[in-house]
Amino acid sequence: MTKIKRVTVLMGGISSERDVSLSSGTSVAKALTSLGHLVQTIDVDADLAHLIQTLTAQKPDVVFNALHGCFGEDGCIQGVLDWLNIPYTHSGVRASATAMNKAAARSVFMAAGIPIAEGRVINISTLAQEDPLPCPYIIKPLREGSSVGLSIVYSGSNTRNTVVQEWRFGDLALVEDYIPGREISIGVMADRALAITEITPCQGHPAVYDYTAKYTLNGSRHTLPAQIDPDIARYAMDIAVTAHRALGCSGASRADFRLDDTQKDRQRLILLEVNTQPGMTETSLLPEQAAYCGMSYPELCNWLITQATCRQ
Repeated sequence: MTKIKRVTVLMGGISSERDVSLSSGTSVAKALTSLGHLVQTIDVDADLAHLIQTLTAQKPDVVFNALHGCFGEDGCIQGVLDWLNIPYTHSGVRASATAMNKAAARSVFMAAGIPIAEGRVINISTLAQEDPLPCPYIIKPLREGSSVGLSIVYSGSNTRNTVVQEWRFGDLALVEDYIPGREISIGVMADRALAITEITPCQGHPAVYDYTAKYTLNGSRHTLPAQIDPDIARYAMDIAVTAHRALGCSGASRADFRLDDTQKDRQRLILLEVNTQPGMTETSLLPEQAAYCGMSYPELCNWLITQATCRQ
């Protein structure tokens, strides 16, 4: 029997992923309400004092953190909730901050022996002068989610100048080798890898799973389970759990990979990143995989609040 809790769902936020968060939070609130929980929501903005005041007044047993991007999954809101001594879903301050900083996460993955792409951090102002890596390569912000700001630079293109002119993510950027092949994603709940989804951007979208492909209607196609070699599948699921543990994640996370199978005799698996706040709409990757494993969307939301804790 479900133990009824007072739940506050944090949603919205101030990041470039605000709309995604609102969608996630609305779906979560509806699901938890259907189970009998006493659910309230907060559309989070930049007024931290008002947020603290509202949380103090609502007195939730648990906070479901449905925020994405800066302030929501970078350790900031986690620190606030720890200070207020309110249990919350997903990862704590350290894991959230590390995973959100792509350079820091790369260091953790390398130390754990996890395969990652060749890459380095650059000052974005230097990009206009020269290619920092052989083409093609990827440019992405250090601290954004949902592939916000991601670009591919091909040989002979004018992409570098366009990126510099339109860049709005601070002075630094991460550049990595472009890995050809297939995009796959694996949800992790506690120490269990759920399943493998292959994501294929639909015609007219870039060759990577960028923000537009993720959140535009018919922008991508999900194949679950992914049709890949069983040995590669087991290896990928092991890496997803290893990365979850190495970062110190709690609750659920999602690991995103590129599988380079362009050479049949040498397939290569590369971890791109771990998302500590996976999308939580009913059609998002993590809920899709949970459903494939026999867990309904309301059951997933309920499981997450049962895992909630305060790190004080």
